[in-house]
Amino acid sequence: MLDVGKWPIFSLCSEEELQLIRQACVFGSAGNEVLYTTVNDEIFVLGTNCCGCLGLGDVQSTIEPRRLDSLTGKKVACLSYGSGPHVVLATSEGEVFTWGHNAYSQLGNGTTNHGLVPCHISTNLSNKRVIEVACGSYHSLVLTSDGEVFAWGYNNSGQVGSGSTANQPIPRRVTGCLQNKVVVNIACGQMCSMAVVDTGEVYVWGYSGNGQLGLGGSGNQPTPCRVAALQGIRVQRAACGYAHTLVLTDEGQVYVWGANSYGQLGTGNKSNQPYPTPIIVEKDRIIEIAACHSTHTSAAKTQGGHVYMWGQCRGQSVVLPHLTHFSCTDDVFACFASPAVSWRLLTVEPDDHLTVAESLKREFDNPNTADLKFLVDGKYIYAHKVLLKIRCEHFRSSLEDHEDDIVEMSEFSYPVYRAFLEYLYTDSISLSPEEAVGLLDLATFYRENRLKKLCQQTIKQGICEENAIALLSAAVKYDAQDLEEFCFRFCINHLTMVTQTAGFAEMDHDLMKNFISKASRVGAFKN
Repeated sequence: MLDVGKWPIFSLCSEEELQLIRQACVFGSAGNEVLYTTVNDEIFVLGTNCCGCLGLGDVQSTIEPRRLDSLTGKKVACLSYGSGPHVVLATSEGEVFTWGHNAYSQLGNGTTNHGLVPCHISTNLSNKRVIEVACGSYHSLVLTSDGEVFAWGYNNSGQVGSGSTANQPIPRRVTGCLQNKVVVNIACGQMCSMAVVDTGEVYVWGYSGNGQLGLGGSGNQPTPCRVAALQGIRVQRAACGYAHTLVLTDEGQVYVWGANSYGQLGTGNKSNQPYPTPIIVEKDRIIEIAACHSTHTSAAKTQGGHVYMWGQCRGQSVVLPHLTHFSCTDDVFACFASPAVSWRLLTVEPDDHLTVAESLKREFDNPNTADLKFLVDGKYIYAHKVLLKIRCEHFRSSLEDHEDDIVEMSEFSYPVYRAFLEYLYTDSISLSPEEAVGLLDLATFYRENRLKKLCQQTIKQGICEENAIALLSAAVKYDAQDLEEFCFRFCINHLTMVTQTAGFAEMDHDLMKNFISKASRVGAFKN
């Protein structure tokens, strides 16, 4: 069950209706509109219906959930909303639907008439699969599966990225500096836009009166421009408030810039910041950042599960990250943001029906159904021949003529081999970074490229000064070039501490020579 009880709008729903909810988004100028989906993939709406933003074909408000029949059979993948409000929704098949306020062409249907029912937007998107949507106050962005960004709507400050300030009535691809880039994440402030590309660079355009573009000035930017101050820093995600910006790096660090009159940057004061500024939330790395264009509130979640908030919180200005008792960033916006809106589409997997994938997960290491045992370090791991042959090229050949029901394994340790077999059942791994190094060795040996990537990701998330050199050595040994570059950059960024560790003192001679040479080339030893 999705816990939506903290949003006041849901007090209009019965307990039975709440138990059926699987996805939800609260929006509107007072958090007074909501769209949600149920276990049966039906879509319901509720609220004041300003400018027809409930998509029901009229502008009548409703205190009872009404089904949005025009989207029957569609599965919602992502959703965003503007200030009018207008709604932009993408389905699991990558189609885009829009409705609601349209005075500035933010629906992308070529008109300025409010949209009372969902309209399928296909102009320039007909052969594209949309995977992410983002709305500013009166403009819209979508990201396609091939890394392209399309924009439309209000453009008084260049937020559509077309190079002019004329409103954009239909989707138009954002090019310029993004022409040959692969975008992986998009975000919108009130009148600005952001794109994170696969190399970790951040591109910005639109209004910058409060420094929310991070370019150092307050001049508007009509086309995408790289945030040069983040040179050498790899950003994974961006999140925009009304006039402030947060980005999360691959090292779990948060940088902020823009408006700060409510302390929404978390820097300890209320001064605007025109350039990216790092903030310390706690020693643990950050895994999620949250903001939305209709509020001045920020939130973050750490790897240890702690949730922090700062900025405008129920009328107060919180100027430093404050530890909450919440377990998710969504609750921050339900309880403290003004208005109480969702910063993203809330979603939960149904727990009363097991999918094929969930059923297989449960059967891993189950002696009651297994027909194969692996003996590793004197302990058994139970598995199923047919699943191993389906999931892994190595087992397809090695188990072809294997009559026995026991396989002895001595090349790898029990934790590593168990993690490998569990991955074949679950598509995920749960290991310490040091054990993930052993699994990286196995993944290389078995030519399991996706597993290799997951191992590298785990190692990146668990790197610290003490183990950085060991992880760098492993990356070199297993020819994991992306991981090697990451570990090297971490060592350079924390050079003083790293050089004082036992790992550095015991470093392989050739690796030490290469490390010092490469560090010198990037100027690590300059005064």
